[in-house]
Amino acid sequence: MKKYLIVIALIIGIYPTLLAQNAKMNSFIDSLMGKMTLLEKLGQLNLSSGAGNLPVITEGGGREDYIRQGLIGASQGRKSQEVAVKESRLGIPLIAGKDVIHGYATTFPIPLAMSCMWDTERIEKSARIAAKEAAVSGICWTYSPMVDICRDPRWGRIAEGAGEDPWLGSQIAKAYVRGYQGDDLSKDNTIMACVKHFALYGAVEAGRDYNTVDMSRLSMFQDYFPPYKAAFDAGAGSAMTSFNLVDGIPATGNKWLLNDLLREKWGFDGFIVTDFTAINEMMNHGMGDLQSVAVQALKAGVDMDMVGQSFIGTLGKSLKEGKVTQEEIDQACRRVLEAKYKLGLFDDPFKYFNEEKAKKILLCQEHLDAAREIASRSIVLLKNSEGILPLKKSGKIAVVGPLADSKSDMLGTWAGTRNTEKVVTILEGIKNVVGDKAEILYAKGSFFTTDPYLLNVNTKKEDYIVQTPKEEKQLLDEAKQTVSGADVIVAVLGESKAWSGEAASRSDIGIPECQQNLLKEMLATGKPVILVLANGRPLTLTWEDNHISAILEAWHGGTEAGNALADVLFGDYNPSGKLTTTFPRSVGQIPIYYNHKNTGRPFINDIKFTSKYLDIPNEPLYPFGFGLSYTTFEYSDITLDKTGMGLNDTINASVTVKNTGKYDGEEVVQLYIRDLAGSVSRPVKELKGFKKVLIPAGKSVVCTFRISAADLAFWHKDLIWGTEPGDFNIFIGANSRDVKGASFALLDKGSSFIIK
Repeated sequence: MKKYLIVIALIIGIYPTLLAQNAKMNSFIDSLMGKMTLLEKLGQLNLSSGAGNLPVITEGGGREDYIRQGLIGASQGRKSQEVAVKESRLGIPLIAGKDVIHGYATTFPIPLAMSCMWDTERIEKSARIAAKEAAVSGICWTYSPMVDICRDPRWGRIAEGAGEDPWLGSQIAKAYVRGYQGDDLSKDNTIMACVKHFALYGAVEAGRDYNTVDMSRLSMFQDYFPPYKAAFDAGAGSAMTSFNLVDGIPATGNKWLLNDLLREKWGFDGFIVTDFTAINEMMNHGMGDLQSVAVQALKAGVDMDMVGQSFIGTLGKSLKEGKVTQEEIDQACRRVLEAKYKLGLFDDPFKYFNEEKAKKILLCQEHLDAAREIASRSIVLLKNSEGILPLKKSGKIAVVGPLADSKSDMLGTWAGTRNTEKVVTILEGIKNVVGDKAEILYAKGSFFTTDPYLLNVNTKKEDYIVQTPKEEKQLLDEAKQTVSGADVIVAVLGESKAWSGEAASRSDIGIPECQQNLLKEMLATGKPVILVLANGRPLTLTWEDNHISAILEAWHGGTEAGNALADVLFGDYNPSGKLTTTFPRSVGQIPIYYNHKNTGRPFINDIKFTSKYLDIPNEPLYPFGFGLSYTTFEYSDITLDKTGMGLNDTINASVTVKNTGKYDGEEVVQLYIRDLAGSVSRPVKELKGFKKVLIPAGKSVVCTFRISAADLAFWHKDLIWGTEPGDFNIFIGANSRDVKGASFALLDKGSSFIIK
């Protein structure tokens, strides 16, 4: 009761202040808009990325001239801001956005890797550091977080998200927003978040970027919308539309999605920007000519056109023809101006430019230390069957592979500044951590790939890369010679930075043949081989899992990738990462995810007419939530404090987790629930909670989860959110596969529906 009284008191105290602040903002914007011409209003809706993407409605000498005329509302650079503020008629400042996805100058592991920490506090910390560095560099708006749920690792942009689970994705989405925006957007060390890609972009068919999405509304609400909703509930100031269709209509022109759902039902009051030229691309979707699609996007709820110039180029004509109203244009303009006001740009347009401060905080030691800690915690130990790891800091250690000494590839996709000055490669990290205690040998060993198509898919013919069998053999022979005197081999293989991220879908997500050949030759030496993976997506690793005794998933680990990997490799940090996306055995299993529905004929191994493959097992290679440690953990059976609950009750579910190994270690204890019977088919398991606990060697920890009716609610066929009475299974374990089980019932007491 006391808690609720405190909340009420806070609301009573804060509400008048918020009303006064909003009244002041509205008065300011009303006055400003009263002075603006139509073109100046349309200019606020225009995001320009450079001189090559300027509107053509007036004569001018370049981007600065357009800014001077008030025809650009968003752009980067101090010079552009000076022109906007000092030389345009009304002095309206620009908002400067950038893809600050996993750090700015200090680059953290790719978001998919960071999600494997199962640590929202550290994810929030990474976003806080990114905001501080971006903010002193002239950036006040980030096109992040990307919260798309993805069940298809062929899609390159899986690297940018938090994996396949809507509950975990929601917790992580909130953490990013809190980290970027802090508690006050007007401060000079916070930046505005932009939730993307709204909506469903992670479900593109065939895992091919920019492709079609087609799903039921029930799937939207149940499986894909939760992380977006969580980010908006956390206060995200802006949203970005996705390229795909939603219900057969491009998201950028979808009124049901952007207005009816996002604004009216969810109460979002920020501004909506398109993705790069997304309005123009509606023409390719068959929605009409440029003028028509611009009208459709504005009426759907879009406020800012990224790069396409469709708004500034056509809405004036559409207004004259009565296809849009002045009120619709004014509303979009107001939302953009409100964002600038909330960021404090009207008070100080240059608050986000601080060169002296930037020199002190960009890549400062505090930030590098955080990057190292986060990178080490993002690493997932996939296999250690013979106890090779952790390695000893002694003898001769050979490091081979095309990713062993590549600075740029450690940064991965969407690195904020691509600054490699302080990037630590895996080879360098091993040398740093070992010091003079061991001798480190190195050979590149192979190319990334010898596949001419993959090498040159985005290359002009005159720039084609040609790699000869002779060159490939030379690299391999050099590696064989180098490792001949080694005691142990660390093979660093995987994907280049260009193989994941936007426009980087792959049909074959295995390790390329030339890299695998290197691995086979290393195995043929008879020496212990550790496989370190540096990549941006789940890979198919069936051969590697069958033949390699120790496998570490290190991802693209950012600025401190090498030091972090070495910390794990030599046991200075005991790995605790757990997968947030399923690793398939074969691309033929895709889409693959743990929280699937059952079929009418579930898999039974020795019965023919059940749902299965003939050539491979149904189960994935590594399940969702999987990750090993240098120690071992033993789970007790689940203890429930009762086996039945009403809508206003809770059930406490407890397990004792014992560290049965030789090392202190952290374990991510995971809670899953299954609804055994519902009005719509329910998943075989759904993640509903986790606890990350440090357990000293030989000690035990009791983990208790409190389950309420809210944990049992789901979207019904009529899109009402609520519970249904019945029986439930509860699972607690180390991953989605290896769990202990118990059962309880939600009793039929009172109304079972909760409106959401």
